[in-house]
Order: sequence, then structure tokens, then C-alpha cells
Amino acid sequence: MKNPALADQGRLNLEIAEKRMSALLEVQKRFAKEKPFKGLTIGMALHVTKETGILVRTLVKGGAKVAITGCNPLSTQDDIAAALAEEENVLVWAYKGESKEDYYKFLNAVIETEPDITIDDGCDLVTEIHTKHAHLLPKMIGGCEETTTGIIRLRAMERDKALKIPMIAVNDNRTKHLFDNYYGTGQSTFDGLLRSTNLLIAGKTVVVLGYGSCGKGVALRAKGLGANVIVTEIDPFPALQAVMDGHRVMPMEEAAPIGDVFVTVTGNKHVIRMEHLEVMKDGAVLANSGHFDHEIDMAALEKAAKRKRRVRHYLDEYLLKSGRVIYIAGEGRLVNLASAEGHPSEVMSMSFCGQALACEYLVKNRASLTPTVITLPGAIDTEISAMQLTSLGVEIDELTEEQKKYLASWEEGT
Repeated sequence: MKNPALADQGRLNLEIAEKRMSALLEVQKRFAKEKPFKGLTIGMALHVTKETGILVRTLVKGGAKVAITGCNPLSTQDDIAAALAEEENVLVWAYKGESKEDYYKFLNAVIETEPDITIDDGCDLVTEIHTKHAHLLPKMIGGCEETTTGIIRLRAMERDKALKIPMIAVNDNRTKHLFDNYYGTGQSTFDGLLRSTNLLIAGKTVVVLGYGSCGKGVALRAKGLGANVIVTEIDPFPALQAVMDGHRVMPMEEAAPIGDVFVTVTGNKHVIRMEHLEVMKDGAVLANSGHFDHEIDMAALEKAAKRKRRVRHYLDEYLLKSGRVIYIAGEGRLVNLASAEGHPSEVMSMSFCGQALACEYLVKNRASLTPTVITLPGAIDTEISAMQLTSLGVEIDELTEEQKKYLASWEEGT
């Protein structure tokens, strides 16, 4: 931890988050009674935020010992790390601004607790276990993955027959990617961008690279703030969706000279390269909301720049040889966590219900699961949705007996 004295503020932030995460608290109440994780250690590599803190408490209430570290060098909230370190059955290794050396040192500290279950965001923890600590795999029950980038890596491991434990793709829950990725990423990306730049978005041309669930959310918020939105894509289907949503769609080569703000949300590498940077407007602002910091080719930019200086909160100015400047928010890392505080608690309540229930699913079904990437049953998504609606005070209709019979029958037609 960076500063144990921050624990008091951390506890206040945890208290605020808890008030907005009613669905997860319902899971926590049940876990406290049933103790599904009694005697188990859960190793976590997640963003150490106030919302993650409530997930940690939920797992501990369920009987687990939890060891947690960050999953991105700039995403830890130091007050939360300090507060969690004081809680029973919780071990924490995390601080905002970790060096690469400390990042992997902390991952290995979690691994040394010999976790029975892992919860990952980006797949670094699971990859590290598979490549350097394979002796732990036979005793492990399985793991859960939080984000699109991690799922891409896990499916590659599965294709290569390198995956040795069952992994639940929590990101594939509807209550995760259709809410966290869409509503969460859209809002928190602009939260980070505005904290770093104080830029007026209205009237600007915002280029969104990637039109998956995250890209759709970013484009929606940009449009709502008055931006002219351009989308770049490599997949015809989401590109067509972007056109139907009213956005311009074009190759990055064409978008680079006309964009004012660029946001990458692809999960891929070097989608903004030097050939793009060299033709951008003077003063163009770039931000990344994908998991890793290589969506923008930061190494090439660092090498090409005549000068780099920090001009605002997590906003770096790069002077190019042409005399133009490029601004990078959040060091090219997740801007919503580097420059802001991540997704709102209400959104993360649903995502972390998915994580908590996925861990329970692994324990209950450990005898029948194979080392593949698994999607949770739809009934769990429905349960999470129902809990969230209840927390919002919203009621919905129920099927009548006649309607149930009609939906179950094939005989009644025109």
C-alpha cells in the first residue's frame, strides 16, 4: 500500500458504494448464511476500487480468504487498498502508479497464497499461473474473467489446448457486457477525459475505434454531449450497426486527420499507430478505454516525440517534429480508472453479482466442469436482473396461466 493512513477515507468510500450496490448485498446476505467458500482462498487481480471492495467483503462473508492485487498499474484507489488491508481475511498488494516490476511481484504474491479460485480482469493472473506456477493447477477449482480482453486471451488458450482449469466468462453475462461495458464505459470514459482535459465535447469530432459494447457506450455518450461521432471498425456487422445508429464509419486512415478526440476500445494492439499520429490535428486528444495500454502505440510516440511534459491531471503533451502537439490522457492506460474512478457503483453491482455467483457456480459444479471457457446459465443472469430491479423499486408483469400454456404449446396458430 502507498499510505495506510488513507484507510479512514477508504472506509467512507466503501460505505457510499455499499448504499448503491443493493443487488450485491442480497448475494452477500445469502453467502453469510450458507458459507459456500468456507476453507477456500480466492485470488483476485481486479481494479482495487470501492466497488471491488464490496465484492471482496461479499466473498469473505461467504467464508473465503481473499488475496487481491490490481490488474492495471494506474487503477488502484489507494484509500480502498488501505481500508481493505485492515479487514479480516483480506490480503492486499496494490498502489496507484505501480512499476511493471511491482505489478508482477504483486501478482506473484497473490499466487503464493495458492488460490483455489481466481478472479481476473485481463487474464494476467491466470496466465502467470499457467506459465510459471503450473504445479498449482491440479488443486484449483477454476476461475472467472471480467473483461473482453481477458476473454479473448482465454479463448486463445483454449484453442491452443493450453487452458488447464475451467474459466467462467463473466464478461459474457448480459448483466455484465450490456450494462458494465455499455453504460459504465460510456460514462466513465468521459469522466476520465473531462477530468484530464476540461474539454468541451460539443461540436468536436470524436473518433471511436471499435464498436463493440464498450464502443457503443462511448459513442452514445459522445453523441449526447454534442459531438460528431466517427466510428472505425474491422467487422462489417458492428460497422453496419454504427451506420444505422447515425454515425459516420470510415477507415482510421481517413478519420485520423479530421478527429479532435480519439477513444480506443478494441481490445487489440496498435490500432492508433505513428502513421495516424503524424497526420492528426495540432492538439488532438487521445484516450484508451481498452484494458491494456498498447491500443495506442505509446512506444513509437515516446520515441518520435521531441518533448514530453505533464500539463494537467494525467494529461501528457507530446511535441512532434512537425511542431504539432498530441495529448494523451491517462498515459494510454484505462482512462476511466487512470484519470477518474471507474464505473459507477450501480453498474458494478451487477457485474460483481456475476463474479460472486460465478465463484459459487464453480464450487457447486466442480466435479463436472472441464478446462474450457464457460458461459453461466441464463437463469443466473435473470436472477441478477431481478435483484437489480428490486433494488430500484421497479416491478414487472408475470405471465398468466393462459400465457404460459400458449408459450409452451405449438398447436395454436393463426
